[in-house]
Amino acid sequence: MNSRTGTLAVKSVVVLIGALLLFAPFLFQDVRAIEVAARICIFIVLVASYDLLLGYTGIVSFAHTMFFGFGAYGAAICLKQMGPGWDAVALGTLAGLAVSVVMAVLIGLLSLRVKAIFFAMITLAAASVVMVLASQLSNLTGGEDGITYRAPELFKTANKLMTDENGKVLRIAGVKMNGKLAAYYFVFVTSLVLFIGLMRVTASPLGTVLEAIRENETRAEAISYRVVAYRTFVFCLAAMVASLAGSVYVVWLKYAGPDTALSIAIMIDILLMVVIGGMGTIWGAAIGATLMVLAQYYLRDLMGAASEAAAQIPLLPELLNPDRWLFWLGIIFILLVCFFPAGIADTLMKKGAAK
Repeated sequence: MNSRTGTLAVKSVVVLIGALLLFAPFLFQDVRAIEVAARICIFIVLVASYDLLLGYTGIVSFAHTMFFGFGAYGAAICLKQMGPGWDAVALGTLAGLAVSVVMAVLIGLLSLRVKAIFFAMITLAAASVVMVLASQLSNLTGGEDGITYRAPELFKTANKLMTDENGKVLRIAGVKMNGKLAAYYFVFVTSLVLFIGLMRVTASPLGTVLEAIRENETRAEAISYRVVAYRTFVFCLAAMVASLAGSVYVVWLKYAGPDTALSIAIMIDILLMVVIGGMGTIWGAAIGATLMVLAQYYLRDLMGAASEAAAQIPLLPELLNPDRWLFWLGIIFILLVCFFPAGIADTLMKKGAAK
């Protein structure tokens, strides 16, 4: 396998993932599967934007979910206060973007001059403070209970709009043309646009400069690149994309709370997805996010089926008990790191280049 073959294989997998997500409502018609597909779309964008920081620029940040939360809460609060209109979505999205940019600039300018570990601790502290504030400002954010609201009318009444002359709801391949379908394609299309935008950034001269800063910051500065300015800019860009992803996700979810928008567990998931897919390759974000989300939703089911199938074998049913799914998820992660030390996408590309 040469370098071109390895890259082509990775891109083919990502295109396959995109095709499955595009036709997910028609291929997998149960509600849970559509929820999983929507979550994969959002996390592909989140992971790709974080990879722009970690993989391309070498910035270790624990504040990515903070920006995701700003976008989520911005749209959720406006939808709650103003009602289910697109003006509320637009205003909330813009508000989330504004707060994200301000916070990113402040953190970037004040902290990006320090060493990596100290910057990481500063971002972790900032994210923790925001999560505490979201939990305590119950009048604005709903506190621990979060905010529930109604989605824009299109996502509720699309089934009434898509009817034939006799008032019968239209179907394609047995799938109702309803609000849920419209909401899913809103998530899919916006996620696709954001993902393509991030791909263009990494393929541009800016992407090359970011890689140069990651590899040797001193040398990049010596050849007249303003390293702090570039790092601050990419930090703001990643924050904006995460904020937009948060706004899109709450339109789908119709709920915003600390656990779904600001949790440290989400940050850990993003880190794992980046490592699994491969740092420094946007293609790896799609692979890592897809595998991780599928494991989170379906590994327990697979273990339950395997436990029943191995009922007659001593000890094996206990080991495959669905309650131990996190243990097996950890084992799978360790194996992936062993066999794909640079992540799935990056390892395949490097192996191809070495042959």
